[in-house]
Amino acid sequence: MRVRQKGPFLSRDTRGATLVEFAFVAPILVLMLMFLFDTGYYLYARAILSGEVQAAGRASALETATDTNRALLDASVETAVKRLVGGGTLSFDRLSFKSYGRAQSRAEAFIDSNSDNICNNNESFDDANRNGFRDTDSGVAGQGGAKDVTIYSVTLRYDRLFPMASLLGWSQQVSMNSRTILRNQPFDKQAEALIGRCT
Repeated sequence: MRVRQKGPFLSRDTRGATLVEFAFVAPILVLMLMFLFDTGYYLYARAILSGEVQAAGRASALETATDTNRALLDASVETAVKRLVGGGTLSFDRLSFKSYGRAQSRAEAFIDSNSDNICNNNESFDDANRNGFRDTDSGVAGQGGAKDVTIYSVTLRYDRLFPMASLLGWSQQVSMNSRTILRNQPFDKQAEALIGRCT
């Protein structure tokens, strides 16, 4: 004997409920997957860039390295990153300092005779880049000379693989930077800084 249920037919019919639930969940699931893939790709690109920069930075600091060799090293970094990451643009920068301390503070050292933390009143300073002025960034563009400390920096820019960036208000282009700091091998006498006077 069959028991008859009360109520309208639609309240008892559950066919298609899974399809409706999936329609609500699917966009969120797809967005989460795109976010995970995008983050994974970012971490992969960062690891590749970091490894290539470390290797090229070490080779640049050898005393056998020349400006031509360094250009070839930059080109090899660009080739390897573009091959493994799948495109993008790279920019390279080398900035040299006389010591690790200068690379950290970046400002040219001065003798503060009047203890006011300002280079003035004819106080002397180390003119590391020989431009006649005390700079807040004492680095000199390029690899530098013997025993110089060089910051080798590479910036990678690439377009995101997934279109979810615009949905989240992010930029479609990703920019990341990797750098290494190394001391050049001592193949020559280090150039001395000039002594300047503050006005």
